[in-house]
Amino acid sequence: MNLGGFKNKEVVVDLTSGTVSYREINEELARKFIGGRGLGVKYLLDNGPQVEALSSENMLCIMTGPVSGSRTVMSGRLCVVTKSPLTGTVTDSHMGGWTAARLKWSGVDNIIFTGKSAKPVYLYIENGQAELRDASDVWGKGTRHTIQVMKDRYGKENLSVMCIGQAGENLVRYAGFMNENDRAAGRGGTGAVAGYKNLKAIVIKAEQKGNMPVPAKDDDYKKANQSGLKAVMEGGLTAPRKGGLSVYGTNVLTSLINEVGALPTMNSKYTNWDAAEGHSGETVNSTLLVADNTCHACPVACKKEVEVKEGKYKTKVESFEYESGWALGANCGLSDAAAISYMINMCNEYGMDTIELGNVLSVTMEAAERGLISENISWGDADRMIELVEQMVFRQGIGDILAEGPARAAAKFGDPNLAMAVKGQSIPAYDPRGIQGIGLGFATSNRGACHLRGYTVASEIAGIPEPTDRLVAEGKGALLKIFQDLHSFSDSMNVCKFSSFSENADHYAQQYSAMTGADITGDDVLKIGERIYNLERYYNNLAGFNKREDDYLPKRFTQEPATGNSVGSVSRMDIMLDEYYQVRGWRDGVVPEEKLKELQII
Repeated sequence: MNLGGFKNKEVVVDLTSGTVSYREINEELARKFIGGRGLGVKYLLDNGPQVEALSSENMLCIMTGPVSGSRTVMSGRLCVVTKSPLTGTVTDSHMGGWTAARLKWSGVDNIIFTGKSAKPVYLYIENGQAELRDASDVWGKGTRHTIQVMKDRYGKENLSVMCIGQAGENLVRYAGFMNENDRAAGRGGTGAVAGYKNLKAIVIKAEQKGNMPVPAKDDDYKKANQSGLKAVMEGGLTAPRKGGLSVYGTNVLTSLINEVGALPTMNSKYTNWDAAEGHSGETVNSTLLVADNTCHACPVACKKEVEVKEGKYKTKVESFEYESGWALGANCGLSDAAAISYMINMCNEYGMDTIELGNVLSVTMEAAERGLISENISWGDADRMIELVEQMVFRQGIGDILAEGPARAAAKFGDPNLAMAVKGQSIPAYDPRGIQGIGLGFATSNRGACHLRGYTVASEIAGIPEPTDRLVAEGKGALLKIFQDLHSFSDSMNVCKFSSFSENADHYAQQYSAMTGADITGDDVLKIGERIYNLERYYNNLAGFNKREDDYLPKRFTQEPATGNSVGSVSRMDIMLDEYYQVRGWRDGVVPEEKLKELQII
């Protein structure tokens, strides 16, 4: 391979036979799909979109990008790519911390798992060599226990561990991976895929010295890196110790989104909540904050470690994120930040997505309120929520139903409309009635409802790169396409999504060009991102998602008006979806053959 930044080494693990082999990266594919998310999805497509998610035929890919582990600002990311057991779509879930960097420093770019092991195993990597080892002693244990065992075994210095907990082992459909920094690859059920395969952990021993990716154009790389760093350091949201993201973390959004009337409350029955201040960034920082932690090559330090020092919710956890706080907070009618912290810690220990958990709890609460089930739970009942978390993880009682996810649970309860989900994945913390563009983003996300596929909130709320009216539907199709294409590229280069608050396509193009030696422009960034987004959509089309209704929001958002400062608004999906399909060149959500050829996908 002639591209800089890559170690040009993939570990291929056949879990069925227990064999490990190595291969180089196809340069043509790396140029077309970059790495990370894009290249991982290409591998999945070639593996076959019709495979069952929970089967030995499904592929599980651990992917870095060409700048992972480098000095590029905010480059401490990897992604887990697989077919989702929650949605049946392609999915990729991203993780921060130092795992991506250490994987690259170990001499490996990516890990590809196929098959299913007959017994619990973990993969150990050091000096570019990988070996499957017995994980029987940590099977049935939580993520923290597993990580500590590996630290005791291999030494805590220069060690990264990403593993599943009991949720993944028990095939909870929204289980994820956790690493030693409490960073999660949380969405889409990647941990359940690993659990099905009897894969407990990936353990990486590697030091930075002498092992960082080598840029193809060193002088250009220094300039590109300085330019990107300057943008982040001076950004309105990202500036260290000044910007809201740095000071309060992602939870800076709670008060703001509640104020505009776009905070989904009590299973989205309302769009604002008077008690939301109880778990806002300002409240958490003033009462529970104990540390500002960060990831590899990141000056922003958005991770807020919190500690509840006394009482029945005594706990310490990194980090109290906006999404987690909302999912278990306003979404469930719970304002107690201490109780929310306790449940976030449970999710980290068991290896489970907080967003999906909060949504399945709110579905249960509304079902109980309406008399659809006899479950004894009411809004804001923290202690009963905690009991249900335990039941879900170990699939006991009603927990066995809830472990299937909100969409399946709602159907089981007799009303599928109870689930605020698209393609089986639940919405995150932005109400589509109060922010029109992000609702379209939820609907057309290739991995099910997701804000991170195309974060139009940056424009509609923060005015980045320029402001748009959050309550206007017109123009949001074109706006969303730009965000989706940009994020497809950045996820494939594997830099943090938050870099886009300060950096743009030109920054990414300069960083990529200098690192790899393959010169591209900002326009190329968006074109490559478009190719990757269409690649994912093509996978989903082949997997059976080929109807307009697959790209639609739940009825609550289109028929029940918003409250608060978005009062009376509903999601105007049809206007936005028509425009979106037009700018995408799709036919009712299906990528036509001419578009696939234009983008060199087929």
